[in-house]
Formats: sequence, C-alpha cells, structure tokens
Amino acid sequence: MVALEYWAVIVSRSPIDGALLREVAADTLAQIDEKIGAAARAFEAWRNVPAPRRGELVRLWGVVLREEKEALGALVTREAGKIVSEGLGEVQEMIDICDFAVGLSRQLYGLTIASERPQHHLVERWHPLGPVAIITAFNFPVAVFAWNAALALICGDSVIWKPSEKTPLCAQAVMETLKKAARRFGERDVPEGLFACVQGGAEAGGQLAGDPRIALVSATGSTRMGKAVAAEAAKTLKRTLLELGGNAALIAAPSADLDMTVRAVCFSAVGTAGQRCTTLRRLIVHEDIVDALVARLKAAYASLPVGDPRVDGTLVGPLIDEDAFRAMETALAAARRDGGVVHGGERVDVNGAASFYVRPALVEMPAQTDLVRTEVFAPILYVLRYKTLDDAIALLRDVRQGLSSAIFTTDLREAEMFLSAAGSDCGIANVNTGPSGAEIGGAFGGEKETGGGRESGSDAWKAYMRRQTQTVNYGTSLPLAQGVKFDV
Repeated sequence: MVALEYWAVIVSRSPIDGALLREVAADTLAQIDEKIGAAARAFEAWRNVPAPRRGELVRLWGVVLREEKEALGALVTREAGKIVSEGLGEVQEMIDICDFAVGLSRQLYGLTIASERPQHHLVERWHPLGPVAIITAFNFPVAVFAWNAALALICGDSVIWKPSEKTPLCAQAVMETLKKAARRFGERDVPEGLFACVQGGAEAGGQLAGDPRIALVSATGSTRMGKAVAAEAAKTLKRTLLELGGNAALIAAPSADLDMTVRAVCFSAVGTAGQRCTTLRRLIVHEDIVDALVARLKAAYASLPVGDPRVDGTLVGPLIDEDAFRAMETALAAARRDGGVVHGGERVDVNGAASFYVRPALVEMPAQTDLVRTEVFAPILYVLRYKTLDDAIALLRDVRQGLSSAIFTTDLREAEMFLSAAGSDCGIANVNTGPSGAEIGGAFGGEKETGGGRESGSDAWKAYMRRQTQTVNYGTSLPLAQGVKFDV
C-alpha cells in the first residue's frame, strides 16, 4: 500500500472555471489511527445515551442545516459544479434525512417471539453496532454522508467520514455544521471523536476499511472502488454497506405519454451533467414510437442550456474534471465504431480551457454492445429498439449493475409485469417517472455489482445496529428446545 504521506495536500479546484479554491492538508496514517481510536472510545459512551436523546443531536443538526442551506448549497455548486437548484436540493436531502432520523430515534423496535417452551419468551433486540466509516463520492458531496451519519448517530454509533478528494471543502463545511449542532446540544454530552473527517485518497479509505475497530464500512461510489473496499473489509470480516455503480434503463412502451417521457428522460439523463449513479444511460424504446421519441429528444437536447451552473436558467453544468471529459470522448468514439449514430456530445466553451462543459449526447445504437453495458460517468444516453416487452426487460437486465429502472406505459399489465419478479432486477423500479431522483422515505440501493446495500429510508437503520436474540425463562424449570432430554 502506498504511504498516505504521498497525499500531503489535497487541491480543490472548481469545475466551473478550474479556479483553485483551497489546498487541504491530508491526514497521515498516524492521524487516521488516532481518529479511529477516538471514534472507538466515543462509541463506548454514545451507545449508552438513550436513543431519543441521540435523536436530539440530529434534530439540532437539521436546524443548523436549515440556517446554512443557502451557503452550503452554494459551496456544493462551486466545488462540485451542480446547478443552483441541485446544490440546494442536496442540502434539503440532508435536512429531510435528519427529520426522518429524529422520528426513527423513538422507533428502533424489535420483536417479541412466541417460544415453544413453557414460561419462556424470545425477544429480538437491536443494539448499537460500533464506529462506522463512511466513504462518499464527489457527485453527492454532502447528502450521502448525511444519509449514513444521521441514521448511524441515532442508532448509537460514532462516524468517520472519508469524502472524495475532489470535494474536500464541502466535507469541511459539513463538519462545521455538526460541530455547531454539538455546541447547542451541550458539548460535554457529545463524546470527543463522535464524528470526524479524514481527508485523503484511496489509501485513507483502505486504512478505514481494514481497521478492526471499524464495525461497518458504508461506501458509495464506483464498482471498482467498492470491490477494493470489500476486499479490505473482508480481512476482518466486518460489515459493508455498498452502494455502487448504476446503468439505469427506461423502457418507453407504445402507450407511453411522450410529453412526460421526454421530460423524464431529459432530467434523468442530463441532470448533474450525467454524473449520478441513477443517471439514465439506456433508453429502450418500442419500434412503433422510436422515431417520434428520438426526434423530440434530439430537439430537446439541442436546446438544453449548457453553461455556468450559477447562472439562472442553466440546466447542464460542467463535468467534474478533464478525466471525465476524456472518458466521454473515448466512449463516443467507441460508439461510432460499434455502428452508433451520435447526436451532440461536443465540448462547449464556457469558462475557458480549464473547465469541461459538454453538450449531452444522444446515441442511437444498433444493439446493446459491451460499451452500452459499461457505465461511463457522463451525459451519454444510448437508444435501443425493442419489439416485445420480454425483449425490453431482457435488455434492461443484461448489464452487471442493478440500481435504478423505469417504464413509461399506460398499460396496467405492462406496468405490473415490469414490477414483478420477472421484470426489473433493480433495487429501484419506477412507473411513469424517471429512474433518477429518489426520496428519503425509501431505502436507496441496488443489486448485482451495485453492491446490495441500502441507504437512507425504510428499515435501512438495521445496517447500523446489531441484532440480538434473547431468551427469557420466567419459570422454575429448564425445558430444552426441540424436546431434547438432558437430565443431570
């Protein structure tokens, strides 16, 4: 493993114009070790705080985030390149998960189970798990941490965050909001090390994943990264919560409302400049409507406002960096070699050579090639044709990822087939709404190489706790289960 000292400084540059924002010192191996130790000690104290009281800290965090929403949203725009409404929307997600977690702090319920033995009962009880390492990507530089941290904190865990090295300033700002919430909560009641941020590259994430004091690693990002984290975590058999790559598909059936479909496709395919794990990358269209739908999409794509994300009316901001642009160029060249017809995809000069803006690309493909099966983190939408719903579902499922999916149809049978066990194999399946843009109330994540983890709503809190089955004998004899006789 490369020594972390290699990452002496992390340089934050804005994708908007390439400007240097700030240099941030990376944590050394020794500093990370100290933070893990502090998190382990903090957990021992925090696990004994009543869950509703833990929820009060998260409630106060939500209050601070409301106060800081405009400033934090603007920083997300500046450092990650999101348009203003998306930057603000990401902070709103943080607020929403805080609200969700506060209510949940009074509902960490278990089960009472009937026993086969007389004067016995079984209880399934949930306890705090331990220090949680949270690894996040640049495209959601604040919200995904909150999805994990809000739940982990009310569950009684301490948290250590390793943000993307592309968005270190967003992480620092979020840490300040937590510190402000802790001061209002009563700093003496918040154990030192309850929350911390580790700045660094892959080596920092590897150290967190491999340390036996970490009980859970929640990693959100690429499949490649997730596999590396899982391999390191497996050395100590610790839990992982992996929310990784996606290759979302939308099926446009013959009865689809084309107005709704065009709007859904445009947001899902080009929002965040195509840099979401739920970005629509494959549009599977019935042969009877493909010409009409593609014509409307070509017109819509040509009119999309590409530009500085801080400017009112901009819908497509910059790619995160030059590497993302080169990856898009390479993919479009490969699409042409595979027989694809490319519309758009060219670079757009907005703020000079140090920034990378592109017009989203619509690519008509003759078949689902290996290229189409590969996720490229850029605004490229491949269009495929189908004859029958079975054919469309087969195309949808014929990728290694399984995060998000959608169908547009007014045929009830088609919708129900899509939602059945034989339909979409993704963790998220939508009818008449696009695959991008999940709500806090539903658990977020997917199957196959998406990793199988679930973040945010529903019963995702269970990932941050340990389950214990307890048997209570309130009688005066000791009968054994299954009728076993063992008299001494």
